[in-house]
Amino acid sequence: MTRAGSHQQPRHGAPAGAPGIRASSHAELGADPRPAVGIALWQQLAGVASALQAIRAGQSGTAALAAVDSGLRPGVQALLFQVLRSLGRAEALRRKLVSRAPPPAADALLCAALALSWQPEVAPYEPFTLVNQAVEAAKRGVATRAQASFVNACLRRFLRERDALVAATDADPVARWNHPLWWVKKLQKDHPTHWEQILQGNNAHAPMILRVNASKGTVAQYQQALAAMNVDSSSVGEHGLILQQPLPVTELPGFAQGMVSVQDAAAQLAAPLLLQGLDLTQPLRVLDACAAPGGKTAHLLEYAGPSSAMQVTALEVDSVRSARLHETLHRIGLHAQVLVADAARPQDWWQQHCAGVPFDAILLDAPCTASGIVRRHPDVRWLRRETDIAQLAVQQARLLRALWPLVRPGGRLLYCTCSVFRAEGDAQVQTFLAHHTDARLLPSPGHLLPGNDTNHRAVPDNAAGEHDGFFYALLQKAPG
Repeated sequence: MTRAGSHQQPRHGAPAGAPGIRASSHAELGADPRPAVGIALWQQLAGVASALQAIRAGQSGTAALAAVDSGLRPGVQALLFQVLRSLGRAEALRRKLVSRAPPPAADALLCAALALSWQPEVAPYEPFTLVNQAVEAAKRGVATRAQASFVNACLRRFLRERDALVAATDADPVARWNHPLWWVKKLQKDHPTHWEQILQGNNAHAPMILRVNASKGTVAQYQQALAAMNVDSSSVGEHGLILQQPLPVTELPGFAQGMVSVQDAAAQLAAPLLLQGLDLTQPLRVLDACAAPGGKTAHLLEYAGPSSAMQVTALEVDSVRSARLHETLHRIGLHAQVLVADAARPQDWWQQHCAGVPFDAILLDAPCTASGIVRRHPDVRWLRRETDIAQLAVQQARLLRALWPLVRPGGRLLYCTCSVFRAEGDAQVQTFLAHHTDARLLPSPGHLLPGNDTNHRAVPDNAAGEHDGFFYALLQKAPG
């Protein structure tokens, strides 16, 4: 038997995790699931259950984890991400164990324990250890103490009947794919030949990918710096490096000096797609319309180079996120005109801050469901509702309509989302083209699917799973 206060060591291959649901962040940067000195596993499991309960109530993973004690947070992050990737299976198993759900706190703890232990071969701890410590967490929690015997009975039965219970849930598509049923059906409709690969990719761990600042060094040079630290990496795209193992950004050589940034390979396509073929020695006017936290803004400036005369205006409607944009540019040593403004309301800022002069190029990284970055942010699938797609599509169309008049004749606009749903990608652009005869679609990647390398137009060297799900469409305005 495991003692209640013992500090268990995870099994080999335990997952890593970190909070966040933003497309531009990397959610897994090497968080260690091992309890810190003085912290017992039951405390971590209680933290996981508390965060899961908050997510079920509608909070983001970021907010839920921010409420966890800082000493517990690294281990809780790691375990929570594994729970979210198996939550559909866990909930199906719980329904087999008991027909009526217990109170929310007890149900979150029970489902967390089931999610972590249902596959012994990938469980971060031995299943019996997880069960013992989950029961201990129930006994010690004010909100779960009355259900401790119930939690114990359910989990002991699960250990005895695991194979039969798992087999009984295999036919449940939510248990099989660990996504809401509406999400599975939507992918089956949108991507009839690739939906299974997308779902499998969403449940995998995403690698940590870096963007090397070309104005401060080459990919090969930075790869050598990593090799000197015994960190293996491989190149991806023009400026990207995939780390074989994630590292905290504070351990990355030159990170504080702007030599490198964390950015997925799909997101790294934005700058070259928008700027390719333009004369960067000319005083081009470029707008990044939804810019925070600044990764793509910075890449635009890095791509143009220090000798470029390009002027970048970066918009962000949220003042808090705008501060992050400033921080990103300051770290790298770059400058852009940063405005706290709504891109959908040019009348509030275009004349006053941009003299009403049209832009040569606009990057519109529009708000979306984030359905393409689920492998990095597994809470997204459980937070979204099917109705969100149509609501966000309306917002995306409004942004396109508002910004298109700001593109000069002959100029271009790059529309992108980190979504795999066609309503936010192909369908959105086709509707726009049908209503704007002065727009034409230039060669573009279209939908990039996570865990799928069949789209070779944009990232021909990428193996499966080396980029998130994204959509890109490059639109050119007819000359005047």
